[in-house]
Amino acid sequence: MKLSILIPVYNEQYFVEQVVERVISAPLPGDLSRELIVVNDGSTDNTGAVLSRVAARHPDHVRLITHDQNQGKGAAIRTAVQHASGDICLIQDADLEYDPSDYPRLLRPILSGDADAVYGSRFAATEYRRVLFFWHTVGNRFLTTLSNMFTGLNLTDMETCYKIVRTEILKSISLRQNRFGMEPELTAKLAKRGCRIYEVPISYGGRTYDEGKKITWKDGLKAIWTIVRYWIIDDIYEEHYGHAILHQLSKTHRFNRWMAETIREYIGEEVLEIGSGIGNISTKLLPRNRFLVSDIDPLHLGYLRNRFADYATVDVAELDLENERHFEPYRETFDTVVCLNVLEHVERDERALANLYSVLKPGARAIVLVPRGMWLYGSLDRVLDHCRRYSRTELAGKCQAAGFEIERIFSFNRIGLWPWFLNGRILRRRSFGRLQLKIYDSMIWLWRRLDRCLPWSGLSLIAIARKPDTPT
Repeated sequence: MKLSILIPVYNEQYFVEQVVERVISAPLPGDLSRELIVVNDGSTDNTGAVLSRVAARHPDHVRLITHDQNQGKGAAIRTAVQHASGDICLIQDADLEYDPSDYPRLLRPILSGDADAVYGSRFAATEYRRVLFFWHTVGNRFLTTLSNMFTGLNLTDMETCYKIVRTEILKSISLRQNRFGMEPELTAKLAKRGCRIYEVPISYGGRTYDEGKKITWKDGLKAIWTIVRYWIIDDIYEEHYGHAILHQLSKTHRFNRWMAETIREYIGEEVLEIGSGIGNISTKLLPRNRFLVSDIDPLHLGYLRNRFADYATVDVAELDLENERHFEPYRETFDTVVCLNVLEHVERDERALANLYSVLKPGARAIVLVPRGMWLYGSLDRVLDHCRRYSRTELAGKCQAAGFEIERIFSFNRIGLWPWFLNGRILRRRSFGRLQLKIYDSMIWLWRRLDRCLPWSGLSLIAIARKPDTPT
């Protein structure tokens, strides 16, 4: 594994060389290697020349990137993250306030698999810290408390420099703040993503403003605005694979419970779930004697491993629905396969259904939920990378071609058809409104009662497909 150490630098000609040397010589646990991504953020003193000299002296460790103009710590971190190639990212300021000798204990919760992110706390119990400004400490504690109120966390030091995050998570987070507002922004987005955050006490040798400290009361006011802003706004993904929509839908707890209860009567005790995402349906189908959750997205797989780490009967696997080799170890081992909103994502859906058939015991069931009606295909489908939407005849025919017998095919979520049509076909939106989803989810008790009475077909189709006792 590799550690990417991200060092934003602005006008630190007297300290940065010493900091880089300390970082390079700092102990790391196990066989962890390191790279330093140093961003010279438009320094106007002699910092650039010092960094060039240091980079030339350590070409195997230091990668130097230069901003033509000063943009702020957040912008420098954003640039550094783009160039990080390690498995873990660690943010290191370019002054002497934070001690790289703390790296081993900071990294321990992530390396042990317990954490997605680690904060180095200056206010947790530690061996020593430099005694400095009272009001600065009060300001830090106030901002941390305010952040906790809006995120639901119980951090002791939100504004700390030492933030260590798994790289795949950090690269997927949209960081917008250019200055010190990136501290509460990153905290809010890690919290909304449901990441496991640990705190570790660190030693701290704070410096005075005469010694070069740059953060001011103005940054404190901006931090307050940032905390409130990212409590309201769900801008938590660098969008590539429809993660934002999936996150929004994961918050519709009543709807997810309705979907799970609709299929519960068909589910056995040895279950494979395809495309589990972040586990918002999985948790509602547990407990089972054996439950294998799966996905192909690295972000989702990491989230699932964390979420079900303490579940003795739950395992996590990477399964590509079109890859026959992925399914070979599981041939005829499950009595149920659950495949909800996945089949429409694959080009070769016939091959995918054959793979589902292969892992089922004779007489076992596959539960397949797909979006209905190509006339509904719109902007939301494109964001989610849907290849198609299905008719009842097409879904039944493809299941039968794979060897299944159809027990039942029925519509689901009739009331959701028109909001999807409005957002995806008429308004051509790329996501749902937060208020819109809350209203819809709060009315699930009514939609469930109306679902069988409404005269049109539903937004989705659910097929209950059975593998014959004597396969043909």
